[in-house]
Amino acid sequence: MRASKGDKLVQHGRVVGQHDQVTEVVEVMGENGNPPYRVRFDDGHEAIMSPGPDCQVKHRDKQQQ
Repeated sequence: MRASKGDKLVQHGRVVGQHDQVTEVVEVMGENGNPPYRVRFDDGHEAIMSPGPDCQVKHRDKQQQ
């Protein structure tokens, strides 16, 4: 998994009825776009994440299309 600053990180719900959680990558802390990432949630708080197999990266350039 590789991400860049400004990409969205989507963590898919694990159970029926649980919504996907979307965060914005504000810093790539690993080398060459690899995790961990500092992400910002919709409410403004930030966390460091090392995404698992339930996550997907939506790259910034593809979001604008």
